[in-house]
Amino acid sequence: MTTIDLLVYITVGAPLLGFIINGLFGRYLGKLPGWIATLMLAISATSGGYLAYQALFNHLHVSKDIYTWVSVGNLHIPVGYLIDPLTGVMLFVVTFVSLWIHLYSIGYMAHDKGYWRYFAYLNMFVFFMLLLVLGNNFLMTFVGWEGVGLASYLLIGFWYFNDAPRQAGMKAFVVNRIGDAGFLLGMFLIFTLFGSLKYEEVFNAVLQNKEVMALLIATAGVLFFVAATGKSAQIPLYVWLPDAMEGPTPVSALIHAATMVTAGVYLVARASAIYSSVVDVPVLFGLSAPLLVALIGALTAFFAATMALVNNDLKRILAFSTISQLGYMFAAAGMLGYAAAVFHLYTHAFFKALLFLTAGSVMHAMHDVLDIQRMGGLWKKLPWTGLFMLIGGLALAAIPPFSGFFSKDEILVAVEKNPLIFWLLVVTALMTAFYTFRMFFMVFLGKPRDQHLYEHAHESPPIMLIPMGILAVGALVAGFVGIGGENSLWAKMLHGTFVLPEHAAHGEHSSFPMIAGLTAGVIGIALAYLMYVLFWPSVPVLMARIFRPIYVVLYNRYWVDEIYDALIVKPLYGISRWILFVGVDRVLVDGTVNALAWISYGFGAFFRKLQTGNVRTYAVWLLLGALVLIGVLAL
Repeated sequence: MTTIDLLVYITVGAPLLGFIINGLFGRYLGKLPGWIATLMLAISATSGGYLAYQALFNHLHVSKDIYTWVSVGNLHIPVGYLIDPLTGVMLFVVTFVSLWIHLYSIGYMAHDKGYWRYFAYLNMFVFFMLLLVLGNNFLMTFVGWEGVGLASYLLIGFWYFNDAPRQAGMKAFVVNRIGDAGFLLGMFLIFTLFGSLKYEEVFNAVLQNKEVMALLIATAGVLFFVAATGKSAQIPLYVWLPDAMEGPTPVSALIHAATMVTAGVYLVARASAIYSSVVDVPVLFGLSAPLLVALIGALTAFFAATMALVNNDLKRILAFSTISQLGYMFAAAGMLGYAAAVFHLYTHAFFKALLFLTAGSVMHAMHDVLDIQRMGGLWKKLPWTGLFMLIGGLALAAIPPFSGFFSKDEILVAVEKNPLIFWLLVVTALMTAFYTFRMFFMVFLGKPRDQHLYEHAHESPPIMLIPMGILAVGALVAGFVGIGGENSLWAKMLHGTFVLPEHAAHGEHSSFPMIAGLTAGVIGIALAYLMYVLFWPSVPVLMARIFRPIYVVLYNRYWVDEIYDALIVKPLYGISRWILFVGVDRVLVDGTVNALAWISYGFGAFFRKLQTGNVRTYAVWLLLGALVLIGVLAL
């Protein structure tokens, strides 16, 4: 066993061990499960951090099969790991950010009756995410993919004794199964084409056969993107993520920053050889697979941002923000800016985890109230939380020198050559800054709008403030590795990781994307300040009246859930009830079983009547039987 092997086993095994210990014995350990889970993440973050360092700074690239897992005919799938710079980024993000969310959870969940169960699930979540990013083949990634789906279902519906969390967990589970069908079909197609599911073998085969199998390769890319729209909440499968806010707030931070929703972006970046080889192959509506990814990403970014503009739920505002920021990542990846997409994934992990933890701190102070219209003036009561939310908000709004500025600038540079996508993202940047600071100003500035809640508000304990402080530092400095564009440390760390077309553009880029993005962010913050600090509440009320039709549409989220319910959910429910339940189960299955029972009962009743107990009757039947037998033999 090599040192790398051992570090991989420790990185993946530590959270698995925490899950087993807390799952089996947690109920008997009082408050220890939180510390056990956090210790396991600290161990995983240490070993994973070393692997990330080797991959990013020393360009460690190792693909190793541990043992053969599946061997059927020509199908041979190993359990193995792949370490490269992309894995390094994901290892660092997953383990480091998750560690601080675990520590924060010790304080946040201290009085919950399901304390031990919560930390068992949390460790399981991280284990499956690590399995997803470390696997060296599609099937191992798919196991982790399904595992994070299971963990999200358990954690979103953690308070299962209430209807809303239970239904939200089920919604997330079902919607993701739709996307997962795309992953399965993509794997089937890839194996059919190339006879392997190992990344290196598949991607080498793709590059060798891209001219002959271009359309089929592009189809596989579309199928994998369908899977990504489920996990990473893009149009049309984004609807589960806002409702996922019914789970505990640290779970929201984990899902949105370090685990589940980043899986789709990782999959597209990992499959760069597939997408880059079919940039000129129309596959759907005349669009190539990469352009389809970029367009869906840009539309999702814009679409989700519009819904966040008028939402008053503190956590759902951040949920729509996550959907929107993931759209930025897909837009960059679709325009072959894989490094920019992963860069934004990396910076987003810090500031989005920070924003959710600050939201949890506000809820902790406000007795779980989420309506920002009932808040106001909390800076005096929660100065540290206010400072950390301000830092996270500035990073999300892409204001320098905060991390979001550098990664969003790289995305705008990557998409600059497509005017439609570029301007969609610039306008989205303006809306992002507006709704982020609308939220911040309404929560922390102005006068208290619910005096009773305000009077009882209090700052969070150190065990919650310290993780927020660490993530705030990350939100401030994480983007510095991107200074220098193509000559930056980030570009050097990820050099050669992604497959790009031979004609991919290189060279100097103009400063226009940076100026456009920064201008949009500043205008958005200024508008939010004017409306929600200087002229609150007169201007917002006036705007809502003037643009009431638009306001109603945005407030009701375009009625997408209702449309899905009417066109998909209820028809399927009707089909399953009347055709499957009534037609198949009741009529066919129950009817067949009941018919056999009645036939058996009829024969039994008939032959029972023959058993009279009269010897002379039996003698007659015996005589008749003998005559029938003689007749048969005579024939």
